[in-house]
Amino acid sequence: MDYTLLAAALLIGCLLAVQASVNMQLNVAVGTPYGASTVQLSVATGLLVIVGVIAGVFGVYDRLADVPAWHLLGGLASPLYITSGILLFPRIGALAAVGLFVTGQMFASLALDLFGLLGVVRQPVSIGIVIGAVAVLVGITIVLRGAKQAQGAGGPGTAQVSAAGRVGWIVLGLVAGAVLPIQGAVNGRLRADLKEPLAVGLFSFIVATLTILIVLLVLMATKKTPAPKLNALGKVPWWGWLGGACAAVYVIATFMLIPRIGAATTIALTVTGQQLASALIDHFGLFRLPKRPLNAARLTGLGLLIAGSLAIQLL
Repeated sequence: MDYTLLAAALLIGCLLAVQASVNMQLNVAVGTPYGASTVQLSVATGLLVIVGVIAGVFGVYDRLADVPAWHLLGGLASPLYITSGILLFPRIGALAAVGLFVTGQMFASLALDLFGLLGVVRQPVSIGIVIGAVAVLVGITIVLRGAKQAQGAGGPGTAQVSAAGRVGWIVLGLVAGAVLPIQGAVNGRLRADLKEPLAVGLFSFIVATLTILIVLLVLMATKKTPAPKLNALGKVPWWGWLGGACAAVYVIATFMLIPRIGAATTIALTVTGQQLASALIDHFGLFRLPKRPLNAARLTGLGLLIAGSLAIQLL
């Protein structure tokens, strides 16, 4: 197997953690996470439109009229995932947030595989699945306990969270992770309809952008969130705009990698990269996020999360 492709899969997994981290700068600038998500998704969609024009994929959209309606809804997951990252990272840390995303992702993937949901081919239970599931559960428990201790210790920029609120954030993280494989399954059905992966990715981002824009407008109309301060976007550091680019690259790269190295290997490596990058972001306080140094317990939890993710996908 080409080790360059394996390294590429690991790298694009890192991009997901970077995406969620740098989006915090958009949130600081515009003053609302929903506005920040709208900006980030608009950037990603714009980049994919440019790539789509160059590749000439728009002709396949003529087939959309014959596609079942639910095949068009994969993009609904992205606004939830992106907004959740913006909300969770400053409250529980990058490592804990990504750990929740991964846990939700892994168990939703298992449900799709074991029960054959949404057109996914049904898979039998294996020893790798059992070992991996237990390792992921133990790992995320250890990581969350470490995050709670870090919050209790305080520190610059650390958001304080009540016990009740913490449960709510944990549930949000699990749900936000769980919708990603569901999105993948739905987009897989649309890919079978259109026969053009890039067109599917672009359509998914168009749906996501329109969805978060509608949510933003409704929340503004009901006074649940302020209007985004778009004139403040000029204050965003250059790297604060990388979220959209990371999302676009991730979509294109995964569509290219899966036929070459397989879906299981791609998912296992991207999830591993996501967790490793989030650990570094936490440890060094990168992208102006609160610093949460890695200790023995958090490293153990991280190791179990990675081992569990690999076991589920590869054993």
